[in-house]
This record gives sequence, structure tokens and C-alpha cells, in this order.
Amino acid sequence: MKVKVIGAGSIGNHLSNAARQLGWSVDLCDVDAAALERTRTQIYPGRYAAWDEGIRLFTAADAPTGGYDLICVGTPPDSHIALGLAALAEKPRAVLIEKPLCTPDLTGAQQLHDLSRDLEIAVFTGYDHVVGKAAAQVSAILTKGTLGAIATIDVEFREHWGGIFKAHPWLNGPQDSYLGYSERGGGASGEHSHAANLWQHFAHACGGGKIAEVSATLDFVRDGTLDYDRLCLANITTQSGLTGRIVQDVVTQPPRKWARIQGDNGFAEWRCGFKPGCDAVVHQVGDADPSTSLIEKTRPQDFVRELQHVEHALASERLPADIGVERGLDTMLVIAALHLSHRERRSVRIDYTKGYTLDALKTL
Repeated sequence: MKVKVIGAGSIGNHLSNAARQLGWSVDLCDVDAAALERTRTQIYPGRYAAWDEGIRLFTAADAPTGGYDLICVGTPPDSHIALGLAALAEKPRAVLIEKPLCTPDLTGAQQLHDLSRDLEIAVFTGYDHVVGKAAAQVSAILTKGTLGAIATIDVEFREHWGGIFKAHPWLNGPQDSYLGYSERGGGASGEHSHAANLWQHFAHACGGGKIAEVSATLDFVRDGTLDYDRLCLANITTQSGLTGRIVQDVVTQPPRKWARIQGDNGFAEWRCGFKPGCDAVVHQVGDADPSTSLIEKTRPQDFVRELQHVEHALASERLPADIGVERGLDTMLVIAALHLSHRERRSVRIDYTKGYTLDALKTL
């Protein structure tokens, strides 16, 4: 595979390393030459022990175009659509866009979807947790049906974003990037939207259908400069009537990344970071004692598995639902609905027949 990675920040480094672990060729590009130098001398060797001379570095103005199997967009969310459209114009076999796929106003979302369809190019989104081994185990449990009728799903991504800034030491705080601005795709609603995506993923796995109704409360930090939600709480109902809860925040220490699917004959829990270097699945059926399955992994391995998922999908010539563009855009509709529900203090219904625009949202 020949890969171009756009963006030399944290995600760009993870994706470049993952591609190299798979033996792929990598061109890493950024608009800022200083970011490329920081990658070569600080970020990459600091994370992965040594710089990989096999990675070619280019400023955006000098980056090659065309001839790639995969183009990865690892830049801030408010640049995703424009760069995604430009990547599609190069006609690679696939495009991978980091989460969240776009900004909450959904500008350009439908255009990206339609162009990928017209060009028959697979587009993936960076919700890598749903293709992890722990999520796969939970999905297998749900598919078996041993939990009985599913009563509810709860998913939480609660994590102080100090860890993000440790991974980006050149940032002094949320004001220095998109993170401090919800309308740019930051805040808890955007940065920790893994929770909304996981909720959606597990709902599909148990036959609950798409998220159809959202009622949300967001807690904003607004000081004249910063404007972001630090806490996002949502009650969810699917097309089939399955209900549950999503919680995302950037304040909780230590972090809690957790999901629970409760049936009338048992439960399954997904736990990220159950202990250092280890995720877990906790599972109980009927009156049996709960069992805990430990899954050893590192954060870099999440990205290797994500790229393997892309590789396998391309090899089988079918688009996977798990991190395909439609799932990523469905998550964006939920994020947009969260914001609208908070502003209007009313529940919001999502009409998927109206596409990936704000017209799909209706207050109740």
C-alpha cells in the first residue's frame, strides 16, 4: 500500500507509524514545515523509539498528488471536508478521515458523501474503537442473543483532556487549537464523540437501528475567547424504540471509557483502559458469575488495527459499515442534534431520508 498522511500532529504520527508497521510506504505532509521537523525530531522518536527514515516528509505545497492507495486526513475537524474532497479528487482507492468527520453545522457533509459515491471511492472515518478487539467481542455477544431482549445501552467517554495536551506539548491549552471551540469540532461533543459512535455501533449490533431522537444538555465554557462544551449529556432513542444514555466530557480524572449493554438475561460491558495496557470485556448471562476477558493492547496498536480493517475491506471489495463514511456521518447528525437540542431545550428527531444536512433535524 502507498499512503499519504495529511497532518503531522498526534493522529498523523499514529497513522504513519501504523502504516509503517504494516510495511506500507508513507508520505507525511503538513502545511507547516516546523510541524514536520517536530515530527522527525520529537514526536515520532519520542513515541516509537526512533525516527523512521522510510517516511518521506513534504510541505503541503510540495506534496505529491495521485497514485496513492490510501489518503489519510489527520488534521483539525474544520479542515476535514475540504481536504477530504481534495483527497477524493486524487482518486485513491480509499480515504480515511479522522473523527469527528466535520463540524456540527454539517457544512459539506452531503457533498463528501455524494462525491465518494459518484467516484466509487471508499471513505472511512477514524472511530477506531469500534474495530478494536474489545468492541468485536461485545458485538459477538450481542449477535448471539444470549443477553435476551436489550433494555438499554449506556456509553461514557469521560476524560480530562490534559492527556491530549501532553501528546501535543506545543499547545498551551484548548485556546491554541480547535479543541477550545465546539463549532470547529472541539469540546466534549466533538473530541470525545467516540461515545456517540460506540453507542450507535452497539445499537446496530443488537438490532436496535439508528439513533432517531436526542435530548441533550451541554455545559459550556465561554470566556470571550474559548467557546466549548466541557460536558455533554444525552438521552437517546433509536428507530426501534431502544433507549439509553451518552456521556462525554473533558473534565473527568482518572478517565472512564465504558459501555454497558443491559439485556433481560444478562449484560456486557466494554472497558477501555481497564488497567495499563489492557482493555476488558465483562460479561454475564443468566445466573452465572460474571466473566472478565482481558485484551492486551497499546494505543499505537489501535491504529494498526484500524488500517488493517481498511486493508481487509479493500481486499474484499466491499465497504464495511463499522467505520464507513455513512456511520461517521450518522454520528455527525447525532452531534448536530445534541447542539440543537441544547440550544432549543427540546428533543430533536433525526430524519435520515433528508441526507446529511441540518434539514434532517427537527425539534419536537
